[in-house]
Amino acid sequence: MFVRIFFLFALLASGLAATERPNILFCMADDWGWPHAGVYGDKAISTPSFDRIAKEGALFHHTYVSSPSCTPSRNAVITGKYHWQLGPGANLWSTLPVEEESYIHLLADSGYVIGQNRAKTWGPGSIKDWKEHHGEAPAGPTFKTIADFLDQTDTKDKPFFFWLASHDPHRGYKKDTGKDSGIDLSKVHLFGHYPDNEVVRGDVADYYFAVQRWDRLVGSALEELEKRGLLDNTIIIVTGDHGMPFPRCKGNLYDSGTRVPFAVRWPKGIKGGREVEDFVSFTGVAPTLLELCGVEVPAEMTGQSFVSLLKSEKSGLLEPDKRLDIVFGRERHAPAQEKPNMGGYPSRAIRTRDFLYIHNYQPDWWPAGTGDTEKSNGPGRTYADCDGGPTKNDIIENRDKDEAHKRAFALCFGKRPEHELYDLSKDPEQLHNVADDPAYQQKLGELQQRLEQRLTELKDPRVKNPKTLEFDGHPFLGGGFGAPRVGN
Repeated sequence: MFVRIFFLFALLASGLAATERPNILFCMADDWGWPHAGVYGDKAISTPSFDRIAKEGALFHHTYVSSPSCTPSRNAVITGKYHWQLGPGANLWSTLPVEEESYIHLLADSGYVIGQNRAKTWGPGSIKDWKEHHGEAPAGPTFKTIADFLDQTDTKDKPFFFWLASHDPHRGYKKDTGKDSGIDLSKVHLFGHYPDNEVVRGDVADYYFAVQRWDRLVGSALEELEKRGLLDNTIIIVTGDHGMPFPRCKGNLYDSGTRVPFAVRWPKGIKGGREVEDFVSFTGVAPTLLELCGVEVPAEMTGQSFVSLLKSEKSGLLEPDKRLDIVFGRERHAPAQEKPNMGGYPSRAIRTRDFLYIHNYQPDWWPAGTGDTEKSNGPGRTYADCDGGPTKNDIIENRDKDEAHKRAFALCFGKRPEHELYDLSKDPEQLHNVADDPAYQQKLGELQQRLEQRLTELKDPRVKNPKTLEFDGHPFLGGGFGAPRVGN
């Protein structure tokens, strides 16, 4: 009660009346990566709902996750902290420590009605202890649809927050659903690390089919808000939790894994029709929404608010002196190393306008897991840190077939050096590592120093102990890797 009264006094002090406060609809897909939306120029996919949000609001071109893995990515959004600050919450199939607070609960404490649909909001992992400590899930109680939420809760005189989630476009896919639906295989976007053939194009088209199904879910929510007269004073954010579930995407620190679609619409609060080129991190979502709603941002949140970008009336690179770079990383996605090693593939990265630098702390380990079924922690599994599917199978089974497959196998499944450096002006797809090139040694040193400085500021345990096994010592709560599978 004291917390709620405190927040209400803070609201009055900020000048925001309860009836003026914006509603929030936060829409997050599962495994939807950049640049797979029509508004980004993808000619094979149809995303009218996302495109509408982008055209009537602000389209962001450089939004990055904290970690390209479901659980830590979502944990970062919920807490406003980088995943490495969350202990076991830095890993897939883990938990959210009870001492961490959800910004959605802070909104509830300030008078918001909160809820989520019955799909993937947090996780995967076990959140039992967190829910017992905080009283409910991070995004509040569940409802079948946003219509049910609005019908069954007291939102007439109170602002609301609703988290709209989906399992799309996570695997698995029904083969050829994309092609059979009319998606033109010749136009699908292929990252440069794949062989160009019908198997891979068909697999990407099946992923597109699932993205389009997600986009229709978003569209149905927009229709519901519009029907009720709630659309214009609702902040709508649409995004995905990391890159697509394909080799060298999900679980990897290249743009194909860490860069996500991101658009914001709020006619009453931000000017529409704008495109933003500044770097934005998922860790900034919580402080941004709290600030927009007149709620004090906890000092513990390390994410940088991007309210100033939303409030600007301009397009392009809006704050070049403030957002010079962005950092992200990964810990354990799946324990797919050679047994008894239950570790992941710890890495950190810094991306600037012109370069991407990646520090792989355990270069002797396998970035996508071991290919030896006898040694794998997952019995019978190979390269188990990469989702299974036709593209993965095509690259592995044909690794010696031709140069295209050899190259794809090396990029997607081969071991990587400790240091990776990519010159984005010449190599935007980050395929040619120039870390050992004499011409780039000064730039390499600058980025190594800058990354260490940023990680020190953000209290990353790997600064003091780069090879720490702290994160790998936390339980893996998923199935098939020597540990029981535990649900939410």
